[in-house]
Amino acid sequence: MAQFLSPFAALCTVGFFARLSYALARSPVLPLFALYLGAGPEAIGFAVGVSTVTGIFFKLPAGALSDIIGRKRTMLIGLFFFAFMPFTYLWVESYYPLIIIRFIHGLATAIYGPVAMAVVADAAGTKKGEMMSWFSSVTIIGNLLGAPLGGLILHSTVAAAAPSVNEFHYAYLLSGITGMMAFVLSLGLLRDGKPVAPGASLAEAVNRFVSGIKEIGRDKRIVITSTMEGLQNMTVGALEAFLPIYAVKIAGLNEFQAGILWGVQVVTTIVSKPIMGRTSDKHGRTVLISTGLVICALSFGAIPMLTSFSMLMVAVAFFGVGEAVVTSSSAALVADMCKEKHFGTAMGAFGTIFDVGHAAGPILAGFLLVRYGYRISFGLMAAILIMALPVFILNVRDRKND
Repeated sequence: MAQFLSPFAALCTVGFFARLSYALARSPVLPLFALYLGAGPEAIGFAVGVSTVTGIFFKLPAGALSDIIGRKRTMLIGLFFFAFMPFTYLWVESYYPLIIIRFIHGLATAIYGPVAMAVVADAAGTKKGEMMSWFSSVTIIGNLLGAPLGGLILHSTVAAAAPSVNEFHYAYLLSGITGMMAFVLSLGLLRDGKPVAPGASLAEAVNRFVSGIKEIGRDKRIVITSTMEGLQNMTVGALEAFLPIYAVKIAGLNEFQAGILWGVQVVTTIVSKPIMGRTSDKHGRTVLISTGLVICALSFGAIPMLTSFSMLMVAVAFFGVGEAVVTSSSAALVADMCKEKHFGTAMGAFGTIFDVGHAAGPILAGFLLVRYGYRISFGLMAAILIMALPVFILNVRDRKND
């Protein structure tokens, strides 16, 4: 099928099924599965965050590797993990095997994510913000469908009888099927998967990798911009882990409604991203990033003060808009700052810092919740976003203003 689509459409189609697969294995299924297995808040946070820890170690090497052996060949490695790891959840009956599988499953997004974004950056030219936002929005539709679909599967099976560990496996089975679809479709993308540096020796490959790392590390603007995205993603990770549990255990909603809440957050991000990306291309990126961080902080801090389904939907919708404003501009700003030959390395570095935040969010939230409860814990994390703003504003400017 992929050979009958344009390269960009084929990439979006593969990304859709890959993200749908991953979303089915994640929220709200994962935190509720960990809760059923007897995990407390700290352990649940770790279960959600551990797959993102994988990205901390592998996103940067994956992005740099794609600069050497080719984007599409590297993407296929990541898609292999999307396809086959979901089936391993079918054998999980206790907490610790779940942690091991989550860590390995994280290789899927760790390898695929930065490389796919680098492919878009390679082709986007002066429209990086718009094209990267369109790609992100199209593929994230999988997240939109995966969350409520996973919640519906859990709600329908759990409501029918006393829950058992096997009932969670329905969601993971569907996750495996959609992951296989992404992998099979991706095979058609390898037809033109030539290395970026054909015939390079091992020494040349290493030098290219080191050169890219040095370039990224020396530019504090790239590091700070990536850190802002990481901090925003910290709150995303915390919501991913504990919004379903808050909705079910505190607000008294059901599993399907918990999935709908996450879906509302995702759909507002999808709708807003291309608009915000086009705006950042025309009017600059730094003001949008700052505005988005404020929106995320305020809406995130408000969530534990609400218990009605409708008001929670409003809060997560605002959070989704804030996320779109930040993410539509930050990756494009990083791409603006680096040389074209190091797009892969830059996206890998960006993704690594992004994943530090995503991994830290549920883990930090878990520790805080044990001690302070939802209101104080979410308030403290929201305050971190606000306190980081002056560092960004004082140190990063759009290239057009330099």
